[in-house]
Amino acid sequence: MVTPAILAFADGTHFIGEGFGAEGLTSGEIVFNTAMTGYQEILSDPSYNSQIVTLTYPHVGNVGCNPEDMESDRFHAAGLVIRQKPRTPSNFRASASLDEAMREQGRGGICNIDTRQLTRMLRDRGSQNGALLVGEGSVEQAVAAARDFGGLSGANLADAVSVQQSYGWTEGLWRLTPAPATRHVVVYDFGVKRNILRSLVHVGCRITVVPSSTSVEQALELKPDGIMLANGPGDPQPVANGIAVAREFLRRETPMMGICLGHQILGLAAGAKTLKMKFGHHGANHPVQDLRNNRVLITSQNHGFAVDEDSLPESVEVTHRSLFDGSVQGIAHRSAPAFSFQGHPEASPGPHDLLPLFEQFMELMR
Repeated sequence: MVTPAILAFADGTHFIGEGFGAEGLTSGEIVFNTAMTGYQEILSDPSYNSQIVTLTYPHVGNVGCNPEDMESDRFHAAGLVIRQKPRTPSNFRASASLDEAMREQGRGGICNIDTRQLTRMLRDRGSQNGALLVGEGSVEQAVAAARDFGGLSGANLADAVSVQQSYGWTEGLWRLTPAPATRHVVVYDFGVKRNILRSLVHVGCRITVVPSSTSVEQALELKPDGIMLANGPGDPQPVANGIAVAREFLRRETPMMGICLGHQILGLAAGAKTLKMKFGHHGANHPVQDLRNNRVLITSQNHGFAVDEDSLPESVEVTHRSLFDGSVQGIAHRSAPAFSFQGHPEASPGPHDLLPLFEQFMELMR
């Protein structure tokens, strides 16, 4: 039996296809992702909270899902849009099919629509507020839900996905022996991915993950050698505590590294502004140039906001730039031991070109 599904934009544009996963109605920002692999990592990345993700690669679901590839404790993406319906998985690590995993996680998907057409629309018109209806319902119902969605601008989703209690993390990268733990890092959880924590452990860090609401005094009680501002979803400007603590750690000259949302928070703390991008960067094949040595790196990306280069103060230099659109991808403070990168350097999914950034953070702490 075929489950009906509708993907609708707030302007009334809609696609009718076949549903999979959990039935129900959900809304979010519709974005496209150009990665060829890593659908489970994408679905479980907290940075995709409140987003309906369109995958441009047509074959999705072939290897199923498993507990080891989860980037958090649950799926965060609001929904999934793919070309072909998931087939029976063929991989020795699979414990469930994509359809089964999405049902278990309460997330719906739509397939058998023209994702090329959808991607062109998002590219030309920008990311759209939308809704995904899986199961019985009407186009009018889906369009109304899309119009009711408030969008990501002004949305403090980081506090919504952050942990409520601090915890330690000791697991390193899969099948690799970590360096001895010689530095203690306090990670502000704005939606941190597990492989960011694993990468820190790999280079020799002892990790304490703290809620986004943690004060400077509470963090200092843990006696950190460095501060990590993690990735996360939504607009960075409403994350008031994150910006305030980053500003104070800059003043104290505490070693600090920011990733994704943490990169934008560091920029705001240093006096810059951020802006909403037309359709953002979502994929595992984005070229970024390191301006310090002119090397071109292939990176994993997921963000809809960016640091406004024109607003950067003299105290901050641009270290990395996107070769797609010229936007700021990395910054470093000229006087404080702090730097950040817009993409996901732990590369899950994606290339490993930027793993040395974690070593750079270790050098700052040393």
